Amino acid sequence: MKTRTQASIAAAVFALALGGCADMSPSEKGTVAGAAVGGLAGSAISGGSAAGTIGGAVVGGVIGHEVGERREGR
Repeated sequence: MKTRTQASIAAAVFALALGGCADMSPSEKGTVAGAAVGGLAGSAISGGSAAGTIGGAVVGGVIGHEVGERREGR
């Protein structure tokens, strides 16, 4: 039950955060999306540990930023 509640809260926060992304560049959007996905994946893989979540968010943010820059043609 606790995991389902945490996932629901995370999904709601992610949905609200997307509303603030309207005027962001593709690299900024990629960074935010990558960090969110990486954080969720890191949490799932590490069993919910803070270090796994933070590590996943950092790695996801870096990858998302690079993908966003390629979309911009930099």
